[in-house]
Amino acid sequence: MIQAPILIVEDELKLASLVSDYLYQANYSSHIISHGDEVIEWVKHNNPSLVILDVMLPGKDGLTLCKEIRQFSNVPIFMVTARVDEIDRLLGLELGADDYICKPFSPREVVARVKALFRRLQGNLEQNASKQIELDHYRQQINVDGKVCELTHVEFQLLATMVKEPGRIYSRDQLMDNMYNDNRIVSDRTIDSHIKKLRKRLGDYFPNYEFIHSVYGAGYRYDLVEKNEAKA
Repeated sequence: MIQAPILIVEDELKLASLVSDYLYQANYSSHIISHGDEVIEWVKHNNPSLVILDVMLPGKDGLTLCKEIRQFSNVPIFMVTARVDEIDRLLGLELGADDYICKPFSPREVVARVKALFRRLQGNLEQNASKQIELDHYRQQINVDGKVCELTHVEFQLLATMVKEPGRIYSRDQLMDNMYNDNRIVSDRTIDSHIKKLRKRLGDYFPNYEFIHSVYGAGYRYDLVEKNEAKA
């Protein structure tokens, strides 16, 4: 079984147990939570490999939980909903969900989606294993594929912060805290402006790569991806 469990957040315990059984048969461990208020602390302390998150829950609802999880984690999230309203589906995805599943569904479909997700993630890891970025803190330069780009102090600090943990989503507040340790007041728009300038500079020097990705409602994450792969 995979080391990190899959978290199933569902108040219909029979359905949750059925999905858990099917995942177990496919060699995935899982944990069930039936109340929305228990989710955030569990995710923070257990680092699940995937969250299967029902929209309608007692306590915090699924959309709220999805948004809160995206403040500190990029764990894959599948939204589960009995609603047919397209707005609800799109809202879930815009909040940072990776996919949605509509009730009623077959547990086999869930397992198939899970397998496809992990295959995709593993493929991305293998593709990006050889792609590296070198940071020269003394000169405030970066090196990608032997090509050097010099950055401003703020731009370098922004990139260096995110490069420490590729894939991690940094909120604007977290980026501000890492960049400015003198308690100065900096607005979200200032961070967005710095990100915009950094993206432009990186795009001018390395047009074949994407470095910084926006996560709607959450912030930014670093992931070095070739543009032709991103479109595939």
